[in-house]
Amino acid sequence: MGDALVVMGVSGSGKTTIARLLAEQLGWDVAEADDFHPAANIERMTHGTALTDSDRWPWLHAVRDWLDSRPGGAVVTCSALKRSYRDLLRAGSSSVRFIQLDAPADLLLSRMTRRSGHFAPPALLSSQLADLEPLHPDEDGVVVSAVPAPDQVVVAVLAALGLRA
Repeated sequence: MGDALVVMGVSGSGKTTIARLLAEQLGWDVAEADDFHPAANIERMTHGTALTDSDRWPWLHAVRDWLDSRPGGAVVTCSALKRSYRDLLRAGSSSVRFIQLDAPADLLLSRMTRRSGHFAPPALLSSQLADLEPLHPDEDGVVVSAVPAPDQVVVAVLAALGLRA
């Protein structure tokens, strides 16, 4: 059983950047959950169609299986918008902690508009914000502002979780 961090939040919150920096600091494996999506999901999102729960379940199982295959510690990005999704990720053999990146909608939209090479268009942001169920007090994790510079966000995450680089 390994330790796992799930860097969660809506598109544009900085999940990929923060996950890579955390993995580098901790010396853990890192993965982008988007890489686990089946082609049909990517096609839907590319065309601005929000995914349904039934679209997401196989993807979430694949993310959980990846976490469980990393006994030395792992960091993965995953929107993990709903508690039921997080429950599935926690149901594996890894000890999973969540890092919810939080930022104002206008900043998220600005980031999404500026980035290139990502299949999720800015039009999907509103559906993600509507689906987002923030971490509950009984969930193992922290909510961290994604507004500061990435290195400052990582320092805040490590401190909040009591982890040392």
